[in-house]
Amino acid sequence: MARIDKKPPSGTTASRASSPVEELLLAALERGGESLETGRYLVTFKEGAAEAGLQSLGAQGMRVADAREFENQAVTLDDIGDADAVLFPEIGVALVGGDAAQARSMSVQSEIASDSPVESIDPEYFVFSDGSPEGAVSEYLRGFLRATETIASDLRGAGQAQVDLEEEILVLGATWGMIACKVPQSARSGLGIKVAVLDTGMDMGHPDFAGRLFAGQTQTFVGQPVQDLNKHGTHCIGTSCGPKAPAGTTPRYGIGFRASIFAGKVLTNSGSGTSGSVLNGMNWAIASRCQVISMSLGSQSPVQPAYTAAGQAALNNGLLIIAAAGNAASNTGAPANSPTIMSVASLDTNLSPSSFSNFGKIEIAGPGRDVFSSVPMPVRYGVLSGTSMATPHVAGCAALWAETSTSLRGLNLRNKLLATAKPLPFPATRVGKGLVQAP
Repeated sequence: MARIDKKPPSGTTASRASSPVEELLLAALERGGESLETGRYLVTFKEGAAEAGLQSLGAQGMRVADAREFENQAVTLDDIGDADAVLFPEIGVALVGGDAAQARSMSVQSEIASDSPVESIDPEYFVFSDGSPEGAVSEYLRGFLRATETIASDLRGAGQAQVDLEEEILVLGATWGMIACKVPQSARSGLGIKVAVLDTGMDMGHPDFAGRLFAGQTQTFVGQPVQDLNKHGTHCIGTSCGPKAPAGTTPRYGIGFRASIFAGKVLTNSGSGTSGSVLNGMNWAIASRCQVISMSLGSQSPVQPAYTAAGQAALNNGLLIIAAAGNAASNTGAPANSPTIMSVASLDTNLSPSSFSNFGKIEIAGPGRDVFSSVPMPVRYGVLSGTSMATPHVAGCAALWAETSTSLRGLNLRNKLLATAKPLPFPATRVGKGLVQAP
């Protein structure tokens, strides 16, 4: 393998394999147009052909960085320096710089020989956090009260005894999402389950997570510290893995309160990233054998073979990737549109599909409107809306189910989530099998 120099060569363009997100975005702006393509390429190898793929890139004279050369397969931009490409061996995908690809006439139109280890060559896309959609209500109390009324109405309509209604009221010291997913009644905590949240990072000093963020369980893939200056990642981690009993009168907002948190920063503090940074994080989460991998991010781009390969690699290792469908009120975006990745739609407090929630390939739904969770200090808590908020509800419940049996891994865990979801009177293209439920 060719030697990789840490310092990138001077005069190179913004399409190097090591180019930071901001540089790629500026270059895209200069090019004009509305394309989500970064100018780099993703080479997806046939299943089990990563080694042969690595050799094929080297045979073309490329300097290739291999994630296995780095601790926990956590590759950062500075690590790969002047490499033409970087291999993510767990998922069998390589990110190739635009200049290196162009010099070798490598493109989407390239003809691939039948005996080649390469499955496909595709453009890399920009990726963004699925943040709060425009017009979302941000008042927690309003949503909380609506949820309380809905639950009470459901119970009366179903002919439940008054004592059952009183039991529900006893657990209203929790967010509407926790209640709708029946989290407070669950005896499970996520103990022994690793939950990776690939997002904008985590507030490392948040008091609600003291003692739960350990060395090796936090990693950046975008050249910025893991510390979350955006709030999106901290909010998602709060829902999936927040505490059972927050301080004071704060309602319970987290599900897997004893799960092991793996925080991967694949989006910058501005909430932007690329397919490469996301795949890098996915490779790390799979190498770390995180049973649940939660991704509240995406783009309105077609199905990408690289994401499909990553999803399959996860399933092959008994892991499950869960991703947000997107907030464009359009077809499900990537990576959630890949067949090997579980797609999550958003529900309002009345359990109807959120107006912003994407549709089409949807497996399951979660609470996504007016969701209260942790945000970076000193604010501490905040309310956001989006399929981003629905996804960690599913991931948290997945951790609880995974704790119940070692047989509930990968595809079996996915099937259990679908089999136990609460049916809703809406098309499967909007809510899938229905509202996720805790064990």
